[in-house]
Amino acid sequence: MQVFSFSTVTFMTYTEALKFLYDSLPMFHRVGQEAFRPGLGNIEKLCKHFGEPQESFPTIHIGGTNGKGSTSHLLAAVLQRSGYKTGLYTSPHLKNFTERIKIDGREISEDYVIKFIEDNKDIILEIKPSFFEVTVLMAFLYFQSNKIDVAVIEVGLGGRLDSTNIINPVLSLITNISLDHQNILGNSYGEIAYEKAGIIKENTPVVISERQDNVKEIFISTAAIKRAPICFASDNFRVEVDYGQDKPCFNIEGNDGFKLNDLKVGLGGSYQEKNILGVIQSVEILKEKGYFFPEAAIRDGIENVCAITGFMGRWQILQHSPTVIADTGHNEAGIKSIIDQVTHLKFRKLRWVFGVVKDKDVSSILDLLPKEAYYYFCQANIPRALPSENLYSLAKDRGLAGEVISDVKIALNKALSDSHPEDLILVGGSTFVVAEAL
Repeated sequence: MQVFSFSTVTFMTYTEALKFLYDSLPMFHRVGQEAFRPGLGNIEKLCKHFGEPQESFPTIHIGGTNGKGSTSHLLAAVLQRSGYKTGLYTSPHLKNFTERIKIDGREISEDYVIKFIEDNKDIILEIKPSFFEVTVLMAFLYFQSNKIDVAVIEVGLGGRLDSTNIINPVLSLITNISLDHQNILGNSYGEIAYEKAGIIKENTPVVISERQDNVKEIFISTAAIKRAPICFASDNFRVEVDYGQDKPCFNIEGNDGFKLNDLKVGLGGSYQEKNILGVIQSVEILKEKGYFFPEAAIRDGIENVCAITGFMGRWQILQHSPTVIADTGHNEAGIKSIIDQVTHLKFRKLRWVFGVVKDKDVSSILDLLPKEAYYYFCQANIPRALPSENLYSLAKDRGLAGEVISDVKIALNKALSDSHPEDLILVGGSTFVVAEAL
């Protein structure tokens, strides 16, 4: 067994360490499918080399198409506020690599990242894992060395063949199924659900946040094969939402008499109605496993999730007069949710700083966009970005009005200069557009 070393002398800079990660290892979020390494072979070799660090702490595994990031942060915040030293692994990052790995809301230190790369370059170059596989290993070792109580682990892509699926969690949670990454996961809801269901483990409870008639049987049959207790949160809980306050206010009732009224939710977006039910159902199951969650901790965690965990990019209000909101929704379901949320707002004119990546179903996304809005078509500074001129051409064919400003920040500044104080500016279409705007 190789023991992870963490000496005090460093020779690399943080910039050099990141350059090694980005330049030496294929990174899916930058280059797309060619960086995807399906299967657990590499992560199994890495974890075996370091003595199976993922087995040294309990984990909660969260997958799904949309909402898994919000759900991961909400559940981590509730765990933190309930007194548990909580690790959180998510992807991608928006501003800094260190956002991916946190303990109690504090990002992994740059010094740790440097030493991890310095001490382990040889084994990384020998096994030749992907960027994502290395970051998963880094998270496991960091959580182990800091003796956490529990870790919330977000799936990167799919589930069955995702590197995070090496864990044996105390609970699995799947948010929902939508069409996304069809070039890797399949072209139908059923094929995608099969990949997501791959995180269901033997004799381990699984929560499905939302019952969807077109995929429910896949989850039910997979759980039966694995002898995994399964529940659909939307069957067991109902929610009423008041959007008239500074933060959405939820009233939640359960079939067994459970009530949680006047619950303020620190994340905007109508899709949080579904995510919250998955979180509440998970909390109830974890209680049965011996975890303790005071009601005050549940309320505090959910209302103040962004401050507690450092969460960014989900219906994030960047300023007022004019109001600027950034949201990383980037597929059909995500864009539909953003548009639905816009209907709850009052504004004079909608402006949208909009860019996408080229491996999405761009035509279907554009067909959803409101024609009364004005668009600033841009592209993030990554190889996967669809050129803004191409995006403009496709949008123009659908009757969408706008202009091409390739640079994200320049596009946002132009939208601001064009705006009346009562206008609404959205920033999104791609996680990377939001990242550059932030």
